[in-house]
Amino acid sequence: MSSPLPLGAIAGLRVIDLTRVLGGPYCTQILGDHGAEIIKIEPPAGDETRDWAPVLPETGSAYFNGANRNKRSLGLDLTKPRGRDVLMRLLANADVLIENFKPGTLDKWGIGNALLREKFPRLIHCRISGFGGDGPRGGQPGYDAIIQAMAGMIAANGSPEGGPTRIGIPAVDITTGLYATIGILMAVIERQSSGRGQFVEATLFETGLAVMHPHASNYFFTGKTPVPTGNQHPSLSPYESFKTRDGLIFIGVGNDGTFRKLCAEIGREDLAADPRFTTNRGRIENRNVLRIEMEKVFANLDRDALCDRLLAAGLPAGPIQSIDKALESPHAKARGDVVAKDWYKGVASPVRFERNKASLRYAPPRFSEHAVDILKEIGLGEDEIAALTAEGVVCKTRKGA
Repeated sequence: MSSPLPLGAIAGLRVIDLTRVLGGPYCTQILGDHGAEIIKIEPPAGDETRDWAPVLPETGSAYFNGANRNKRSLGLDLTKPRGRDVLMRLLANADVLIENFKPGTLDKWGIGNALLREKFPRLIHCRISGFGGDGPRGGQPGYDAIIQAMAGMIAANGSPEGGPTRIGIPAVDITTGLYATIGILMAVIERQSSGRGQFVEATLFETGLAVMHPHASNYFFTGKTPVPTGNQHPSLSPYESFKTRDGLIFIGVGNDGTFRKLCAEIGREDLAADPRFTTNRGRIENRNVLRIEMEKVFANLDRDALCDRLLAAGLPAGPIQSIDKALESPHAKARGDVVAKDWYKGVASPVRFERNKASLRYAPPRFSEHAVDILKEIGLGEDEIAALTAEGVVCKTRKGA
């Protein structure tokens, strides 16, 4: 008999998830990994990422599956009054409501924050949006790449030759999901003393600005704006990629002592003794000369053996490799960084507890897979569920699919 799954650190937290696409679903997946009960309410057409490529007939969309494990799904039409009635019954026993509708949508439906406060004083209501509900851009749509552009990320990313470049992952969406998670958990802690829930807001735009470190700080200090520098760090040197005999290696030197140790490890103590390179300021001013000297060394070395040797010596270095190599590496396997259940495989939660371990309880759900179970749990009988389904309030299959 298999042992029961461990209780997560936030087991017992009940979350009603009205979000779609990535920022919100990523947030609730984090909560679900650590024990929260997540009820994902999808509109009649479903979360649109269910159609995002690649899609396989047996398992659905890889994009959707990457952010929606440990959840149960209920298809519910909230544009209908009876759909909102069902939502109210779900919220009666919920700790958190999270949504990413356009600001004002819940007010238009008559279930805005004022009503939620009155009916459910302990409820934490989190909203993720592009720009928030006020300000000149309040209520306007926000998408990851657009915020990357507007917050200065694209302007600072890329190479001098290729020009500004979008970051190759949805960094703003994912980080907004992380900030929303932090905000929700802060509100849960605060509720222990106040006894009251509160409204929590996370926006893509503010997140984009918040993660622009060190560029924002440098701008406040100097008044200068960053430009694309490729793999070079604006504040450190050497902190960039180099060609070895059989691939690219990334070296990260954070202080003068590390630089001296690196030079000793690669047999170039003369570089550490050179007055041009003894301090980080000097290495930045002479970074092109230093790069040429270091390339001479690395060009005659094998990348993986060099990385292993440098890391074993306590020096920061890593091979520039593809995701398959990362996921299949001996270290990832030893740490259990890939989780699997039935047909599903995904990256494990990076948050590790001594006692309250993360767990994989549910593979990403099919659309409205758990509708009947969820509705019965809030007291609806079979006849009422059948009537709501016939009216199109509860949706068992995706509209238009």
